[in-house]
Amino acid sequence: MIADKMKTMIQNSSAIRAMFEEGKKMAAQYGAENVYDFSLGNPNVPAPAKVKEAILEELENDDPVMLHGYMSNSGYEDVREAVANSLNKRFDTNFHAGNIVMTVGAAGGLNVALKTLLNPEDEVLVIAPYFGEYNSYVANYDGVVVVVSPDTETFQPNLKEMEEKITEKTKAVIVNSPNNPTGVVYSEKTIQAMADLLRRKQEEFHTDIYLISDEPYRELAYDGVKVPYLTKYYENTIVGYSFSKSLSLPGERIGYLVIPDEAADAEDIQAAANVATRILGYVNAPSLMQRAVARCLDAQADVPYYDRNREALYTGLKKLGFSCIKPEGAFYLFVKSPVEDERVFCQAAKKHHILIVPGSSFACPGYVRIAYCVSYETIVNSMDGFKKLAEEFQL
Repeated sequence: MIADKMKTMIQNSSAIRAMFEEGKKMAAQYGAENVYDFSLGNPNVPAPAKVKEAILEELENDDPVMLHGYMSNSGYEDVREAVANSLNKRFDTNFHAGNIVMTVGAAGGLNVALKTLLNPEDEVLVIAPYFGEYNSYVANYDGVVVVVSPDTETFQPNLKEMEEKITEKTKAVIVNSPNNPTGVVYSEKTIQAMADLLRRKQEEFHTDIYLISDEPYRELAYDGVKVPYLTKYYENTIVGYSFSKSLSLPGERIGYLVIPDEAADAEDIQAAANVATRILGYVNAPSLMQRAVARCLDAQADVPYYDRNREALYTGLKKLGFSCIKPEGAFYLFVKSPVEDERVFCQAAKKHHILIVPGSSFACPGYVRIAYCVSYETIVNSMDGFKKLAEEFQL
């Protein structure tokens, strides 16, 4: 008999992954070119050539024993130093190798951070709409998720409600900007106001509240929009980063945590994260990919590719009468459903071989997420199906 907690997790298993699996079946049945799968944030852009070069150079290393051997739980020190130096150059920070923990992607990093911080019944605020697996990550350590409802006008965090929901049990707030699923970038004004709010609440309750910034989409921002680097605004910030989107390496599961010296109990958190990554079973991030990404820290994501898709999808759907906010980052469009129950709309879309994800998966019913990290042709060819949907729902 499986654990009771896992029974619940199976029931709440990611609708996004389920849709992705359904898409593979439909592609086998109808032909991949006739299925428009917008379900999963799986980059269609190949990794930069520099990544392949870096991997080959590492494989030709004179010391293969070192390359494939164990290292410190937090990762190779020279790799962590390279990451710290890169961040310092880009964001005028002052990090060193001790502030960096190499992780098994952003999901692994968030789990390490939550394992490090949470006691049972500690509360973690999440800002809707949000990536639904945060629920499972917090539940892994017997924490309690507290949802801040969405501001569907701007999709910036609802700070008034956040203030009301912070209690003496609040241990952390998870933010994700550029945001999955909306593509919204939290503005500097919003981040500053959030930081001020958290400081006030720390004083009020005599506790430490950590801001966990989940940043897999940091490099994907459009129209000159700047993504604030949160450690510069709030001392108790922990950053989780992934190379999955910036270098198109989702299957390699490689990323890092930043734990600044300015954070409360920083030395203890750094030490605990170093242990957490081991006892969670990751042991450490994959050695080859650690060394490869350290050579590619200046490589650029193909933002123009995603931007062309963004413009084509946004313009095409708006012309058909759909309502959506134009994304400033990431590679998702969050579209208002033409009917109250967006799952009905998602089912109708399947008739036209279009796969989209219901907003209820992100705690924001009444909307659907469309991932445009697909081929440009997929977007163009899907428009006939979207046109039929617009007609069906009388837009």
